[in-house]
Amino acid sequence: MLVGVGILAGLVVHLGTGAFVDGLRAIETGSVLAALGIGLLTTVFSAWRWCLVARSLGLRLPLTVAVADCYRALFLNSVLPAGVLGDVHRAVSHGRRAGDVGRGVRAVVLERVAGQVVLMVAGVGVLLAQPTPLAAAAGDLIPGREATAGMTAVLAAVVALGAWTLRGRRASGIRNALRTGLADGRTGVLSRDTWPGVVLLSVAALAGYLALFVVAARAAGSQATVGELLPLLVLGLLVMGLPINIGGWGPREAVTAIAFGAAGLGATQGLTTAVVYGVLSLIACLPGVGVLLRRGSGGSRRPLTWRGC
Repeated sequence: MLVGVGILAGLVVHLGTGAFVDGLRAIETGSVLAALGIGLLTTVFSAWRWCLVARSLGLRLPLTVAVADCYRALFLNSVLPAGVLGDVHRAVSHGRRAGDVGRGVRAVVLERVAGQVVLMVAGVGVLLAQPTPLAAAAGDLIPGREATAGMTAVLAAVVALGAWTLRGRRASGIRNALRTGLADGRTGVLSRDTWPGVVLLSVAALAGYLALFVVAARAAGSQATVGELLPLLVLGLLVMGLPINIGGWGPREAVTAIAFGAAGLGATQGLTTAVVYGVLSLIACLPGVGVLLRRGSGGSRRPLTWRGC
């Protein structure tokens, strides 16, 4: 949380509050409707991917239930720190309903990892074809000597903690967990019946995220072509996976501003685009509020009987 707050504070200091205000003013009815439509498609794609992985692991998960759970998770990811707590909630909830919390958690982890792998492969391909945004972002984000020393100390502490954790019974438990996870990975994602669908649905979801980013760029006033925007937007999506954000905010705005500036489109334009995207992403997952309120008020928790997955 502190890192995310620090990044946003640094952006305000260097670029002012105008980009944030302009981003809020730029959102109109058309972009809101586009966000809700694209959000529905990407949520269904992600939920369908989850169904495929869960089914491969022997867990029943109807698509309608998966879509509702994904909407709720997306909303919680958008309003809570780290950006993954909603997924933790849906993993544990599904595991409890299925009678196997461990396998339920692994199903969510595997489908999320599969989506991130597809994003990274696509992102690396795009950035290798147009490396300027990546080089600019890397150059501007390289820490100074004091920051490097601090990061080294933190890394050493993490290594020491890991070495202590791996001693004795803990080591045996971690090895067993890794073996179980790898076995489920081969069954749940890498099997011939599952991986083509997982890859296809991940690509479709990625296309939806990029489409929403293009909508945000247009709403923010950018006239750049889709080809010019693509590497910049991919870079923004890649850094959103870093667990140092506040509901997705922080690294995305910083990297997008740097990348737009390096491409000659203006850092302020990049920051405004990222702000619009952040707001549209929140709007896209607002149906999750209804799911949260319905289930929190004692609505039916029994899985639906639709057998699409």
